[in-house]
Amino acid sequence: MENYDIIVVGAGPGGLFAAINCGGENKKVLVIERNSSAGKKLLISGAGRCNLTHQGNIKDFLNYYGDNGGFIKHSLFKFTNEDLMDFFKKRGIALISNEDGKVFPETLKSSDILNILLKECKRKEISIKYNQRVEKVNYNKEKLAFYIETKENRYTSKYLVIATGGKSYSNTGSTGDGYVFAEKLGHTIEEPAPSLTPLYIKDYPFRELSGTSFENLPIALWRNKKKIKSYRGDVLLTHKNISGPGILNFSRYVLPGDIIRINFIGIKGEEAFRAEFIEKVISRGKSMIKTILKEYPLSKRFIDKLMDIAGIFQDLKCGELSKKNRNRLVEILTNFPMEVEGLGDFNLAMATRGGVSLKEVSPKTMESRIIKGLYFCGEVLDIDGDTGGYNIQGAFSMGKLAAKWIIKDMKGE
Repeated sequence: MENYDIIVVGAGPGGLFAAINCGGENKKVLVIERNSSAGKKLLISGAGRCNLTHQGNIKDFLNYYGDNGGFIKHSLFKFTNEDLMDFFKKRGIALISNEDGKVFPETLKSSDILNILLKECKRKEISIKYNQRVEKVNYNKEKLAFYIETKENRYTSKYLVIATGGKSYSNTGSTGDGYVFAEKLGHTIEEPAPSLTPLYIKDYPFRELSGTSFENLPIALWRNKKKIKSYRGDVLLTHKNISGPGILNFSRYVLPGDIIRINFIGIKGEEAFRAEFIEKVISRGKSMIKTILKEYPLSKRFIDKLMDIAGIFQDLKCGELSKKNRNRLVEILTNFPMEVEGLGDFNLAMATRGGVSLKEVSPKTMESRIIKGLYFCGEVLDIDGDTGGYNIQGAFSMGKLAAKWIIKDMKGE
């Protein structure tokens, strides 16, 4: 059996950063990774370019973790986006941002970010064991020690960090192992489900409009005939589902059978648009309906499709539009309902909602409230961020915070 001071399970950004910030000063730190190499999910993030964080005030980040921004507040404020960017800049990585505020390495290579993390591990003499899947995790209360078993070996340590990720992109090694370990150690697991994933619609009407996109549309979620959430974001119609950042970010709240209602006019509410549209129809009786609709940010293909859905002839003039069809068209444009048949599975989802219950983990230390010396960071927890670098930033910040408190405990502070 090999003995270490600290063991980290999972060599993603959270796990590696926890190890780096624990390492040095003759401390024995081990990272156990089931894959043949580290950071497999990190390498594919941002389409291989590594969107590692986002620009802006760190206080604004709290709005991008669904209902759990309060939990991650302490981690983010103790290690901000500026701190993360400085970490890589000081190690020779130039960073750039796009018009949306997403931050990338200037080379647009995820491998450059990973290589810095691995160099830091080497510099701090952190041992990384690859191709070892943890099969058992036990805790001895009398000895205050964790015992970790793989097929290849057995390890023990006083401190254990579980940073195994969620269940999305399982081919990168995120298969939900961490949930099994946490549950074995007494923790509650909130049901994992795909997040940051497209929505499949019953009787989907927009297959031939694949590639059509909209900016900053109001989106509402209805369940059992009650409106339960609203959001604004970009929407993309594909040949088989609805996607885009607004839909992906909203997906954490959605269940099969829910109704998504989209305002395709965007900047105007239903009543404001109705009044404006009626005024135009009445005053321009000889104009075609589609001529008026072209004055809004809608493509010709999309207008043609919506008129078809509304049962309105393409060459119909405003003076010929009945009140019933006028109301039908306004409803379709500003409150278009779509029943969710299902969500993209874990192979499509960029993140996982659900995981280790946040009630059982201290947000100020990332330590388990159940077992002393047990820490969590990253997506294994029941927290998921929006697209845009928020999940990776969260993993780094939580890893940093966990390490800080492990070191303080080791020093008896």
